Amino acid sequence: MTYALPHVSQLKPYSSVASVQAMPDSNTTIKLDQNESPYPPSPLVREQMNKLLEQTVSRYPAADYGTLKSAIAKHHAVSPSQIVCGNGSSELITMIFHTFVGPGGTIAMPYPSFNFYETAAAAAQAKLMRMETRTDFSIDVDALLAAQASVIALINPNAPTGRLLALDEIERLTSRAAGLVVIDEAYIDFAGLAHSAIPLVERYSNLLVLRTFSKAYGLAGTRVGYGIGDPSIVAALHLTKTIYNISAVSESLAVAALADQAYTQQIAETIRRTRMQTETALRELRFDVVPSDTNFILCAPPTGDRFPDALALKNKLAEHGVAVRYFDAPRLQDKIRISIGTDEEMKTVMALIRQWYQ
Repeated sequence: MTYALPHVSQLKPYSSVASVQAMPDSNTTIKLDQNESPYPPSPLVREQMNKLLEQTVSRYPAADYGTLKSAIAKHHAVSPSQIVCGNGSSELITMIFHTFVGPGGTIAMPYPSFNFYETAAAAAQAKLMRMETRTDFSIDVDALLAAQASVIALINPNAPTGRLLALDEIERLTSRAAGLVVIDEAYIDFAGLAHSAIPLVERYSNLLVLRTFSKAYGLAGTRVGYGIGDPSIVAALHLTKTIYNISAVSESLAVAALADQAYTQQIAETIRRTRMQTETALRELRFDVVPSDTNFILCAPPTGDRFPDALALKNKLAEHGVAVRYFDAPRLQDKIRISIGTDEEMKTVMALIRQWYQ
C-alpha cells in the first residue's frame, strides 16, 4: 500500500553519480564526472570555517539570510528585494516550477540539457516541452518562443553540451516570451561575466537569473544558490520557499567566498586554460569536441573497430581510477563528458586516452 499521491508514485528519481562521500572505498583517484571545482575554495572560506568551529550552531539561522542577500546585492549592484536564495539552485528550480507553473502548466527547455529540470517539472505536475537544439547543439530561440510556455528555462552555457547562447539572443528571447524566462548561469564564470544576463533584469520584469556557489566558487558541498529578478517574482518565491532553507554555516561560507572575487576569477581562468589545452589534445586524436564555454568538455571518440566507443572509454578510464560521465540518452550515446580537473589530472587522463586512440 502506498500513501503517496498518484503522480508522485510515477516519478522517476533524479539520477546522479556517486559523490566522494558516498564511495570511501572506491578506487577513483581522479573525479571528473560532476563538474565540481578541482581546486579548494578561497582562503577566506577556510578562515571562516575555522571561526565557525568556535561559534555555536545551536541557534536557527536568519530566515531571510539577510547577510548573504546584502553581499550578493553589493556584488551585482542590485537591490536585496531582487534576490532569492536556495539550498542550491536545484531548490530554486523546484520552487519556480511550483510557484509559476503547477499542474497542467507548460515549461519549454532546450534538449539536451540538465535532466533535473525534468524531475522538477514532473513533481510540479507540469508538462515539460523539450525543444531540440540544432545539429551543433546551439539553442534554437525561435523554437522556444513558438512553444508559448508558462516558463522558458535554459542553462547558459548549457549542460551537458557547453554551448553558450549570445546575450543579444537572450534579450530577444526575454522580450518576446509569453511568460517567465529563467536563465541558469551555473557555468557563467567560465564563459566570462560579460555574457551574464543579470544586467537585463532591470529592463525585463519576466526574467529570473540563477547562480550557484557549486562551480567556480568550489562550494558544491554547501548547497547555496541564488536568483536575481524583479521584486514581484522574488516576493512570490519567498512565499513558497522552505523556512530556514540555508544553514548558518552555508550562508557564512558563501559570504566569505563572494568576498574574494580575485581568487574565484583566477580559478575560472585556470580552468578555462586547462580546458582549451585538453580540447586541442582531444582534437589531435580525432575526437569530435563540442565547443565549450564551461568547466567540462562533451566529446565523441573516433569511430572504428580498433577504437573503444564512448561507453567503453568511460569504463576503461574507470578501471584506471578516472571517473567521467556517460549519458544513455538520445544524441549523447556516442559521447562522454569530461569535467576539467587540475593540469596534472588532465595530463594523466590524456596519457591514458592516447594509449587507446593513437
